[in-house]
Amino acid sequence: MNFLPAVQPLYIVSGLLVGALVGLTGVGGGSLMTPILILLFGIHPVTAVGTDLLYASATKLGGTAVHGFNGTIDWRVVGRLALGSVPMTALTLLALSELKISSGTAQVLVTKILGVALLLTAMSLIFRKSLMQLYSHRIGELSPGLVRTLTTLTGAVLGVLVSLSSVGAGAIGVTALVLLYPNMPIRRIVGSDIAHAVPLTLVAGLGHWILGSINWHLLGSLLVGSIPGIIIGSLIAPRVPETGLRLILAAVLLLVCVRFWFF
Repeated sequence: MNFLPAVQPLYIVSGLLVGALVGLTGVGGGSLMTPILILLFGIHPVTAVGTDLLYASATKLGGTAVHGFNGTIDWRVVGRLALGSVPMTALTLLALSELKISSGTAQVLVTKILGVALLLTAMSLIFRKSLMQLYSHRIGELSPGLVRTLTTLTGAVLGVLVSLSSVGAGAIGVTALVLLYPNMPIRRIVGSDIAHAVPLTLVAGLGHWILGSINWHLLGSLLVGSIPGIIIGSLIAPRVPETGLRLILAAVLLLVCVRFWFF
């Protein structure tokens, strides 16, 4: 499939900016790319979600390779998450197909779910430390069996959110894993979350492909920009205050959330 003749400069710039933000913070791929495609470029919401899912699977595959090489992936956790996310992804896509992807009902459903996912992502960025402190004081360490069950349930929730909105695999997934595995190093949590995002977004993306909601030329343009963007963001990340970036990202997500829900 030939992407290059249809590569669009504005899509490349969008991929570059979002890729740089992901490299800087580890968050923002689906949270920003899908709203950009819908609000700025007028892409149909379902097509924007489907295209972004395959975009995410391609970009996070590279991150998984790096984390795997560095030994910062807990494949046991990845398996537990996938046990919940993959079946729920299939069920969610089946439900979406019944609504007919081009229908007004499907469009409204996707935009409303996207608004909820963006709100949850913003809250997890703003209140992650507070949630961790409250969790440790009120709940403490859970039994291994309960942790396994809750990890699979977390995967199931992510499967629904990501399939409908392409949002949630980053900030929401990491926050949930931090609460469930408080003794696990943060790099291992991030690596496990990225590794789980690959099968999740790939299965969801392939499902959208079957439904006919993938714009391949758009996908190619985004990838052309995002790959150097992620590299640039990763290189300058140590020099930029992460807390400030996360708060700015959270503020942007809240504004977009309001746009989807009230306009």
